[in-house]
Amino acid sequence: MTAASATHGVVDPTIGRAIRIAGYDDDFARIAGDRGSIALRATTVPGWQVVRVDSAAKTVHLPEGVELDLGSTGKALAADLAAHAAHTAMKSGGVLVSLGGDIAVAGDSPEGGWRVLVAEDSAVPPDSDGQVICVGSGGVATSSTTVRRWTRGGTVLHHIIDPKTGLPSSGPWRTVTVVARTCVDANIAATAAIVQGEAAVAWLQARHLPARLVENDGTIHYIGPWPDPDRVAA
Repeated sequence: MTAASATHGVVDPTIGRAIRIAGYDDDFARIAGDRGSIALRATTVPGWQVVRVDSAAKTVHLPEGVELDLGSTGKALAADLAAHAAHTAMKSGGVLVSLGGDIAVAGDSPEGGWRVLVAEDSAVPPDSDGQVICVGSGGVATSSTTVRRWTRGGTVLHHIIDPKTGLPSSGPWRTVTVVARTCVDANIAATAAIVQGEAAVAWLQARHLPARLVENDGTIHYIGPWPDPDRVAA
């Protein structure tokens, strides 16, 4: 809900039904093949405002038919919590936690910062070709339309849904990586940037978030003080 509020609904948890209808209705390994055509039509998602959270009772109420997808926050938040818990248990030193490419750090970083490979696919080995950045604190997250994608009736679809249309987003960016105060903040911003398209540049600049945006043709753009091996992102 915090993500939806912070992005004015650009990142919206009520996309669950939309992503299921688009074909992401099972473990990803089982949906990769082309199962034939599906009928998709643009329609707005229910909207995060319909979700009622009772913090005191620790309950969430959803109207009938509303389905949630927490892909833009769940794993990243888990990385933040794990890094904090590990550092608390250690009482000193530093910790880096990576959950499928969602990275959170806590405590003291190595001299020069943690070296992190920026890649479109988090499954690639850390010594693969690509850009290496150095991170001293906070978190790093990447959102991409190039990995979690599948084909239906010859049409390529992906998992980043535009709440305004209920369809996989279409825009200039295939991958966005963001460095932020926390991993969950980074992932929220990266997902929002993919959905916003060209407007993401000004949006990221206004929030002073270092980011790396890759166009569909591979052209790379940098926003803010993007970290490199000689400059640690604080």
